[in-house]
Amino acid sequence: MKIGPFFVSLLLIISHAHAQPAVTFTDATVQSGITFTHEDGRSYKKYFVETLGSGIALFDYDNDDDADLYLVNGANLDAGDTGAMNRLYQNDGTGHFIDVTEASGVGHRGYGVGVCAGDYDNDGWLDIYVTNFGSNVLYRNNGDGTFTDTTAAAGVDVPAWSAGCAFADVDADGDLELYVANYVTFSVETHTPCRVNGILAYCSPRTYDGVKDVFFRNNGDGTFTEATREAGFGTFAARGLGVTFGDIDNDGDAELYVANDADANFLYINDGNGKFQEQSQLAGVALSEHGLVENGMGVAFGDYDNDACLDIGVTNFQHQTNTLYHNDGDGFFTDRTDASRTGTVSLPYLAWGVNFFDFDQDGFQDIFVANGHIHDNVTLIDNSTTYAQRNHLFWNKGDGTFIDVAEESGSGLALIRSSRGSAVGDLDNDGDLDIVVSNVGDSVDILRNEGGNRTGNWLTLTLQGKSIGARVILTAGEHRQVREVRSGSSYLSQNDMRVHFGLGIRDNVALEIRWPSGTVQRFSGVKVNRFLKIAESVDELIGL
Repeated sequence: MKIGPFFVSLLLIISHAHAQPAVTFTDATVQSGITFTHEDGRSYKKYFVETLGSGIALFDYDNDDDADLYLVNGANLDAGDTGAMNRLYQNDGTGHFIDVTEASGVGHRGYGVGVCAGDYDNDGWLDIYVTNFGSNVLYRNNGDGTFTDTTAAAGVDVPAWSAGCAFADVDADGDLELYVANYVTFSVETHTPCRVNGILAYCSPRTYDGVKDVFFRNNGDGTFTEATREAGFGTFAARGLGVTFGDIDNDGDAELYVANDADANFLYINDGNGKFQEQSQLAGVALSEHGLVENGMGVAFGDYDNDACLDIGVTNFQHQTNTLYHNDGDGFFTDRTDASRTGTVSLPYLAWGVNFFDFDQDGFQDIFVANGHIHDNVTLIDNSTTYAQRNHLFWNKGDGTFIDVAEESGSGLALIRSSRGSAVGDLDNDGDLDIVVSNVGDSVDILRNEGGNRTGNWLTLTLQGKSIGARVILTAGEHRQVREVRSGSSYLSQNDMRVHFGLGIRDNVALEIRWPSGTVQRFSGVKVNRFLKIAESVDELIGL
C-alpha cells in the first residue's frame, strides 16, 4: 500500500508527540557567573518567616532582548545587617550574567519575599515591585540602567507581611494595576516557638491569623490609589502566597487566582470594568478533589491540552497532591490531578514553584515543580521525608497525562535542595526554555536546557508596549496553542515575558495577537525557529 505525504506527516506528528524527550537540563550555575546565596537568617528560635524563602524575576530591564535576573534575598532578624541584599544580574545575551546591583540601586536589604515586574508608568521600561516581611518597595526603572525607589511617591507601601504580587490592566484603561497578597500576622516580638512530637519546630501557618490582600488602582500619573474593597477584593482574610492574572473565561479581560496557605484558594472573576467577584467555590478551584482546604503555595496558568482555555496548576504541602484544575470552557473546572497522573507522585513532597512550559518543543506544555520542606530538622519529626528534596519535571504526553522525567533529565534535575521560587525563560537565547530555581538558605540554580532547540521547532515573540495581559493564539493546521504575557506567577516569582511556543515538526504558522486595548493583529505564513518582535501600533513582525 502506498502511503501519501499527508499520512507520513500525520505519523510523524503522532510519533513525535508520544516519544519521550531527548532533552536534559545541565547545572550551569557556575558558568552563568551568578554567585548569589540566599540568606534566610535561620536560627534555633524558629522564626516562622525563615520558612518561606524568596522569589525570582526574569525580566528585560535594559531592553536589549534578553532575560535579566533579579534575585530576592532574606535577612538575619537577630544579627542586624549581615550584607545580604537583593541582587540584579545583567544578561549578556548568552546566559552569562554580570552583577549590576550596586550600579542599578536595587540592592534592598530588608527581609525580601516576592517580586513582580511591570511598566507601571508606561515609559517603555519594566519596573519591579518587591514584597517583604516589612515594608514593600517599588523600583521605577529610569531607563539608563538605574532604578529609583518610588514606593512612597507612588503610594504602594503595604504595612503587612506580603508575599506574591502581580501587575495587570484590569479595567482596560491602558495602565497597570497592582495586586499584593498578604500572608499572616507573625511578628518577632510576639514569637513563641512550637513543637511537633515534642521537638522544637516551626509553627503551622494555622497558628497565625491571615491578612487581607491589597489592590492598588493606577491613576495614570505614576501614582496608585488603594481600592481593594471598591474592586471587590479583601472581603476575606487569608494566608495568601502565590498570585497570577490571566483570562480564564476567554472574555478579553484579566481574572485573578490566589493560592492560599491553609485557606480556600481565591478565583476573582473580572466583569470587564475592573470589578471582581470571588467565585472559586462555584468554579471548582477553591479546594482539593475531596473538598478539603489545602496549603496552597504557588500557582500557574497554562493550556496543557491545547483547547484554548487556561488551566490552573497549584502546588501544596506534603501529603497533599499538587492540584491540576482543567478549564472546561464554561466557567467551571474539573480536578484532573489524578487523571493527569501528577497527583500520587507529588504526595511525599512539599511543593512551591510551578511553571507551565514546553521544554522539549513538542507543542504541549510540560510542568516544572520546585520542592523542599520547611523543617530543617524534619527527619527528627518524620523520618519518611527530608528537608532537601528533588524537583519534579512532568513531561506532557499529549493525551492529558504526564510522566515525571526528572530522574532522566540531567545534572540540573539531580540537584537536591530545599527549593522555593522558580521561573522559566530562554536565558541563552538559543530557542529553548531554561529554569531558574531559588533555594532557601542556599545558592540559586541555573538549569540550562540542552537539546530542546534540536528536538522540535519553536517561535519566540516579544510584544512591545502595553503588553501585559496580551494573548497570542498560534495555529498550524488543526494544532492550536494559546499563550499570554503575564506579570507575577509561580511562587513569589516572575517568568520571562517573551512568549514562547514549541512546535514539533510544524514549520509554518499563523498568529493572532489580542492586545489588552482590544486591538487584534493577524499574521499568516510565519516562519519558525526565530525571535520576533511586534508593537501594537505596527502590523509588522520584526526579526531579531
